[in-house]
This record gives sequence, structure tokens and C-alpha cells, in this order.
Amino acid sequence: MLGRRVLSPWLMAALIAVSPVSVLAQDDPFGGAAGDTAVQTGTDGQVTTSGDENGSLLDEYGFDPADEFGGAEGEDFSLRDPWEGFNRAVFSFNDGADRYVLKPAAVSYRQITPIFVQHGVSNFFSNLGEVTNTFNGVLQGKWGQAGNDAGRLLINTTIGLAGLFDVAKHMGLEKGDGEDFGQTLAVWGVPSGPYLVLPLLGPSTVRDTPARVVDYYTNPLTYVEHDPTRYTLRATDIIQSRASLLQAESLLQGDRYVLLRDAYLQRRDFLIVDGEVDVQSETEAAEAIDQGEVEESSDY
Repeated sequence: MLGRRVLSPWLMAALIAVSPVSVLAQDDPFGGAAGDTAVQTGTDGQVTTSGDENGSLLDEYGFDPADEFGGAEGEDFSLRDPWEGFNRAVFSFNDGADRYVLKPAAVSYRQITPIFVQHGVSNFFSNLGEVTNTFNGVLQGKWGQAGNDAGRLLINTTIGLAGLFDVAKHMGLEKGDGEDFGQTLAVWGVPSGPYLVLPLLGPSTVRDTPARVVDYYTNPLTYVEHDPTRYTLRATDIIQSRASLLQAESLLQGDRYVLLRDAYLQRRDFLIVDGEVDVQSETEAAEAIDQGEVEESSDY
């Protein structure tokens, strides 16, 4: 039967091993190669990184994790976390599951999987995500970004061999920061609500939690009818995503809960406004600090 003829994601990833293009990928995108980043803690407790000027972390994640984990200056994210007791309990459960199950799998994946295969697998799942990006770009009225994401999906799915190669990038269609339904709700004016840690799913907010349901149905993997294939693909996606965070994890020093909470909320705020900064608000805040009306916090 046609439904039983499935292609394992590992087999799809292995196909790129026979391609001469694969030899061009020499650097480990998840650590330990060109652009290694050393983690240092200054006398003021601020985490800094050394290495390449822009840093491999900046290239990998599209933002500097050191800045994210450092928290936002002048903003107290604890005010958005009224359920901290509950959240910390769930965080401890998630952290244990990660430490004993997911992280060892991710480390093993990195050790036994060739770098060019990791690139291909990462590109494959990133290409699937362009469906969600395009859908939410349209809902938010971001026609230029939606067109860019749709173009990337079309080109990489065809010329890029089901997304294993990011051909669109070389044609001027750069990968965006990503769009999801939680961001769409924010653009529509829905407030974020309190910070919330979900079992196994991790950081979220009251607004972003139900939005995950919409994201689930815009994920092409949801419509893979063959259960073993769908489960394998989802597991591979999770392990690949976890492996990509192993290097950034070295920046976590101190209270992991607070660092991850602040990083998540700061990153979500950044994505919602597409990185645009309210210059007037920043100017007013700076003036207030100079006049002593606002005390700068040194807790983060």
C-alpha cells in the first residue's frame, strides 16, 4: 500500500551525504568550531562572551544569547510572573526531564551525526516552519515578510530538495525571525498575561499557550498520516532543536529559572515588535535615570 511506503527522516538526511555540496559545510553550527565563544563573568556579574566579533551564537540564533540571558536593563520581568511558585515547580520537573532524557539524546546526536547532516536536518524543519511564518505574516498584514517566507518555502522545497538546502538565502530571500500565532494575537492587541511554564513544553504566557493549538495545525507534520513517520519526524525535530541550544546553554550561570524567564519574555517582546525600538520611550527612560527618578536594577 502507498501509505506504508514512507521515507525515514534519517534516510532523507543521509541523502545529502552523496552530494558534493555537503563538503562545503566545514564548521560545526552548534559549537566547537570556527567562531568558538568563551564565556566569562565580569566583576559586575555580567556574562560576556569572547571570540569572533559577531560571535557564532549571534550567527546561529539571530540574536546574542548573552544579551538575552542577561535580562533587559530597566525592566523587572518578575512583575509579569505572579505564579512563580507554580512555575518554578514545573520548571524543576522540565529541567529534570531535560537533564536525564533530552539533553543526553541531543549530545549523542551531535557526537554521532556529521555536521552537514545536522545542517540538512535543521534546514528541513526550518523550511516546514515557513508555512506557519507565511500564515501568520498574512494575518498580521506583513505582506513583504509573508511573500519572502512563501518564496523561501517554494524555492527550498523544490530546488533545495525538500528544504535540505537553503537555496533561497543565496537568491536574496533571507530567513526571518519567525512568526507564530502568539505574535499574531499580540499584533491584534491581545495582552500577554502572566508568564507560564508548561509541563514539557516550557516557557509561555497566558496568551501564547492557546496560540500553540493554532501553530500545531499550521505545522505540516500534523498532516503526516503515517504515525511512526510523524512521531519520528517530531522526535528528530525536538532533538535537533535541543542540540542547537547546547552551546548557548553554557551562558546560563546563576538562577536558571530567572535567566530563562527573562530571556523568553525579552525575546518575545523583541519578536512582536520585529526588533523595532521605541526611541522616544528609551529617551524618556534614559532621562529619568539621569535625573534619579528610576533606579537601575543590578539583579539581572
